Amino acid sequence: MALSARKKREIRANLTGYTFILPNIIGVCAFTLIPMIYSLIMSFTDWDYTQGFGNYNFIGLKNFIDMWSDEWFTTSLANTVFFSIVVVPLTIALALVIAVVIDRYCFAKLPIKLAMFMPYISNVVAVAIVWVMMYSPWGPFTQLVQALGWENPPQWLGDPTWALPAIMLMTIWSNVGYAIMIYTSAIQGLPKDAYEAAEIDGANAFQQFRYLTLHFLSPTTFFLVITTFITSFQVFAPIQIMTRGGPGSSSNVLVYYIYTSAFSYYRMGYASAMSWILFIILFAITMVQWHGQKKWVSY
Repeated sequence: MALSARKKREIRANLTGYTFILPNIIGVCAFTLIPMIYSLIMSFTDWDYTQGFGNYNFIGLKNFIDMWSDEWFTTSLANTVFFSIVVVPLTIALALVIAVVIDRYCFAKLPIKLAMFMPYISNVVAVAIVWVMMYSPWGPFTQLVQALGWENPPQWLGDPTWALPAIMLMTIWSNVGYAIMIYTSAIQGLPKDAYEAAEIDGANAFQQFRYLTLHFLSPTTFFLVITTFITSFQVFAPIQIMTRGGPGSSSNVLVYYIYTSAFSYYRMGYASAMSWILFIILFAITMVQWHGQKKWVSY
């Protein structure tokens, strides 16, 4: 039975649409899906990629079992978790306060927001190098804490106790601008009548912030918490540039350990297994986000 002219037009339109997205589909398959499947296969081997393709020795779940007795892995995982649970709340809280202050009390809002956003869009290598110089004994950060009364400040990036907190401070400074932009955009859409009613009832600025702003911004806060957690679990460039995981393993994080295992120690199978552990963690966080979005669908 011959196709109708309308059906032919629909097929032609669909083929045209698929043709336009075909390059993107090919790119996703070639650079994402196929490498993911390949890394999953490699995670069950002890492949040393310097020996070339095909020299695979399948060892089953050995990589996944051995990593939990690997002190470097457990330390890097613990550092990553510690990094995330410190950076995420401080970034979100600081961004929320600054966004509310900008919205309520600042006149030149746009230039201030752009200034806050600049560190986030700046090149991470340049930012990390600047902070390395700031943390040096003659740098402005060290000079500042000395001026505030700390006579013998530590060597920051060279101190096992302070290396990771120093990178956390830089990360918070770099990322807070993005959260501020999201919050200020959300604040613009808050219902003004609710604030007017609260003001008529005698609520002060702090009470309005506590009972109205925090409530109305809870979907935005949830989104930022999840996305910032995902980003913080993937921190790599500041570690690579500023400390290379040192001193010792004090600032070694999971992504950096995966990188060094693969490209410094040539343990590609072991690195693939660790990357899948990271994938499972991030996938679980993403599922929490997807599930949580249903709660805010009415906002």
